Amino acid sequence: MATLKDIAAYANVSSSTVSRVLNNDHTLSVSEVTRERILHAAKELQYTPVKIRKGTANGKDIEAPRIGIIFAQSLEEELVDPFFSSIRHGIESECSEKEIFTVKSFRLKGMKQEELLQDLDGVIVVGRVSPETVQEVSDHLDNIVFINHKADEDLYDSVMIDFEKATKHALNHLFDLGYKRIGYIGGTEREHYINGSSIIEDQRQTVFERVMHEKELLDSEKVYIGEYSMTEGYELMGKAIKQGNLPQAFFIASDAMAIGAMRALQQSNIKVPEEVAIVSFDDVDIAAFASTPLTTVKVYTEEMGRQAVKMLVDRLSGRSVPLKVMVPTKLVYRESCGASLKKQ
Repeated sequence: MATLKDIAAYANVSSSTVSRVLNNDHTLSVSEVTRERILHAAKELQYTPVKIRKGTANGKDIEAPRIGIIFAQSLEEELVDPFFSSIRHGIESECSEKEIFTVKSFRLKGMKQEELLQDLDGVIVVGRVSPETVQEVSDHLDNIVFINHKADEDLYDSVMIDFEKATKHALNHLFDLGYKRIGYIGGTEREHYINGSSIIEDQRQTVFERVMHEKELLDSEKVYIGEYSMTEGYELMGKAIKQGNLPQAFFIASDAMAIGAMRALQQSNIKVPEEVAIVSFDDVDIAAFASTPLTTVKVYTEEMGRQAVKMLVDRLSGRSVPLKVMVPTKLVYRESCGASLKKQ
């Protein structure tokens, strides 16, 4: 593995100059030509910049990498969607157990690139970001792990879930229970930039529509799309109720939306699951304590966060081959799907 001395010899500068350039020391007076020569040398020699910092744990010195976390979601979006706060908890818990105490967090919106680069060894990106934004980051940092976003698999590590498999599992459960008229409530999936976002495909909706179409059961008027929040779930179910001729069941793309949707049904005296069955997605803590406990696809969000930290530490330790980890999901059976009624 290349060292600072190797880069210094290659670029014909001192090791201290190499260190300060790679650490983005803005107080260093060096020409742009020299700076570029050092960066080129580091790239040519495939240098992995593990910049070790000292911390303290249990009264003794430890060594730990400095890790940054970029959240594609705003704080408001994270607060209304426990999916992302659970990923954050997994990252923070794993860092604590590995005695990594120098974690910096950034919100993508309005983030300045120089903020990211200050003294960081690697970055975990939570959420979907644009290829342009990925390139902006990767121009300066090679050690990047993406959560819930498939970046260039030849370059970067990623932690994903199989939305297609999970959605099919949920729908097959409803089919097995005898439901044919099934509606969909979901949110808008976005790809994020530093100063904005654009709408992209949501695999849950795509798979739902494809499977229902293949079975000649798709009713596009029973597909309701808004934003991923409890309030939007409430509003969209209200729209479905007002439209009339409610489906026998709904697949709802998040637990938060499902809880809002059930509140709308309750206010209209429509019983779950006796009159409308529901299967949702995520299995956040509140799902088991909803007015009617939710049958839902469990996503191991905390484990996704933990796995990302492990992969980044492994990269910083010298692994050069990019990996993609697919975290499994499972369907958790509770009252909202109506399975217990079907057995009676």
